[in-house]
Amino acid sequence: MAETFFDKIYKSKTLHTPDVLSCLANLSNDEVFTPPDVVNKMLDLLPQELFSDPNTTFLDPACKTGVFLREIAKRLLVGLKDKIPDLQQRIDHIFHKQLFGIAITELTSLLSRRSVYCSKYPNGEYSVSHFDNPEGNIRYRRIQHTWAGDKCKFCGASKKEYDRGDRKETHAYEFIHTLEPEKIFNMKFDVIISNPPYQLSDGGGTGSSAMPIYQYFVEQDKKLKPHYIVMITPSRWFAGGKGLDEFRNDMLNDCHLKYLVDYANSAECFPGVVIAGGVNYFLWDREYSGDCTIENRKNETVTITTRKLNEFNIFVRDNIAINIIRKIKQIDSNSFDSSVFSRNYFGIVSSENGYKEKKENDYILFSLNGYSYIDKSKVSDKENIAHSYKVIMTKAMSGGNKPSSDGKYQVVSTIKILNPEEVCTETYLILKNFSNIESAKNLCVYVKTKFFRFLLLQALTSINISKEKFCFVPMQDFSKPWTDEELYKKYNLSQEEIDFIESMIKPME
Repeated sequence: MAETFFDKIYKSKTLHTPDVLSCLANLSNDEVFTPPDVVNKMLDLLPQELFSDPNTTFLDPACKTGVFLREIAKRLLVGLKDKIPDLQQRIDHIFHKQLFGIAITELTSLLSRRSVYCSKYPNGEYSVSHFDNPEGNIRYRRIQHTWAGDKCKFCGASKKEYDRGDRKETHAYEFIHTLEPEKIFNMKFDVIISNPPYQLSDGGGTGSSAMPIYQYFVEQDKKLKPHYIVMITPSRWFAGGKGLDEFRNDMLNDCHLKYLVDYANSAECFPGVVIAGGVNYFLWDREYSGDCTIENRKNETVTITTRKLNEFNIFVRDNIAINIIRKIKQIDSNSFDSSVFSRNYFGIVSSENGYKEKKENDYILFSLNGYSYIDKSKVSDKENIAHSYKVIMTKAMSGGNKPSSDGKYQVVSTIKILNPEEVCTETYLILKNFSNIESAKNLCVYVKTKFFRFLLLQALTSINISKEKFCFVPMQDFSKPWTDEELYKKYNLSQEEIDFIESMIKPME
């Protein structure tokens, strides 16, 4: 009877139609379940002879559904058939000696064991491989955060949000809440593969602020010194930012990153799930040293090239875009980020609404609610630009860093000229200031070009736009307006490159 069952369950990758794990979308954008077809694409990056070796060991340090271990088991059952002909002996060897997991919650531990062992408790009568304990090799330990002030010293979680006692799930994941991850199983692993949790609330802002945590899983993976690491993560680390600058630097300069598959639109990888900036999965090979092969997947189109990850400080994800940026850098080395002012230059928070009655010593304040007045003493102006014309734009990306239904981005939302004696809240970035309004108008025209917005998009992996994100946009002479046609000609863009820009960026009124 066991043989018939496993013939149905493990010998074919296509028999589950639909697979229940394909139907699970996600608990939240923090903990995204991985579809089996994505898992198998990740497994395809590994040398396939690993699945014919009875000594290969695999670890998933963030089990949610058990899908990684389940799909690995399918491959091992086929690959080890000649070496271990008896099916039950083969099953027992694989589950006892080769597959290991750490669940992220008690619920996912049960779900993972059910997926892998066909029983929540592998020491019970229904488990396809018998263990002497109720966990098998998929463990779960309820871990408490280690508070340093109001934050966890391991993951940065907010004490206010996650100091929950014994009543609720703590989300203190075992694998990243230890300085010695190698002691969890006290063994070496050849392959570590996972889709870790992405973020936890840090209690900032109005309570919606969150710190990324997936980078800690990758860092712990490397501490275990496996031969291979295959992980799927949000792509925000490409540009760094909140909690990710050091991780980005390490990744971009890691010569062991061999292959990276990038989805600019997360829904193409995780149907129904929106993750600003997209997602990627990569192969890290301890024995490899060299450039990384980048595979872009977009609207069923695939482009592949091999290049250095650290060519620029911000990783350029798109293989066609990087050729455009290289052409521009050869002609213009001065980038527009040098003119952009730092976030909240005037020191006025977004919630400031000013007041309606003008007083003698007031500036005009522009905010989300329109115009009002604010006392000059409440305004910071270190470079004395309040008396000039200022071009401003909303610092949040239009459309939330995801394409519209036609697959195109607008990127920039509000763009406006502030007159002398007008200031703005931190909702807006100040792009540049001028002594005359004509130059300010010409900059507005430049910002609205598809050329400008395409180059800005290449540095964005979240909804937030900051000064350094303009590093690929070249500076122009603003004594005249610019059109896309003039810019394409100036930088010698090919028709293919022009078509690529046009296919990605919406027109802007």
